Amino acid sequence: MYSVKEMADMAGVSARTLRYYDRIGLLKPAFTNEAGYRFYGEREVDLLQQILFYRERGIELRCIQDIIYNEDFDIRGALEEHLLELEKSKEHIDSLIRLVRRSILSMKGEEQMTDKEKFQAFKEDVVKRHEEMYGAEARKEYGDDEIDASQQKILNMSEEEYERFQSLGNEIRERLKEAVQSGISPESDEAGRIVTLHKEWLGMTWKKYTEEAHKAIANMYISDERFKLYYDREVPGCAEFLEKAIRYKVR
Repeated sequence: MYSVKEMADMAGVSARTLRYYDRIGLLKPAFTNEAGYRFYGEREVDLLQQILFYRERGIELRCIQDIIYNEDFDIRGALEEHLLELEKSKEHIDSLIRLVRRSILSMKGEEQMTDKEKFQAFKEDVVKRHEEMYGAEARKEYGDDEIDASQQKILNMSEEEYERFQSLGNEIRERLKEAVQSGISPESDEAGRIVTLHKEWLGMTWKKYTEEAHKAIANMYISDERFKLYYDREVPGCAEFLEKAIRYKVR
């Protein structure tokens, strides 16, 4: 058994953090003695490790709580998932390191580098991550030709187009978080503006925009946990809000 201080020192977190996790029900001690001191066992050690892994991946505490206390949660399976995600992150970092090195050499005049190449690694990463996370479902739903064409549109984006694509995605997520936190209706004018931005964002990668496809992908945001997490990572309810807004606006 470990005391709060021993557990905190071992995990590299503060005792205050452990007390906070206890208070919100994220990590309860194995038992608390009559004097009120908390003690943690092996199970709590394993759960804290999972909490820290998920937190490093940017997942909100409420979502972590839902994950680790789900009756189907498997620690070994979770570790394998963490390993896969970390390996993907490593590949992304390695790609950026290569890009930075080439950019430095280009500035020194030791290597030729076009403006397009300066952004290619970022665009390739977007395509790769999307394919790994959603590729199978998207190809089944829309076909290989449609997905290949969408990916090629991303790779062919100019610097200005790519910046607009990225800023649109960020703006949509921020507006969704504000909408959910403020409690506005999916039928409101602000929700309509979010749908319009979302339509523009999709149109930058789709071969051809259709209202039917827009509503279909909105349904995937609530029916597939991976799509849902894209919007719900920080504020739960964003994916559902977007789906309802699209269903109301796109008719």
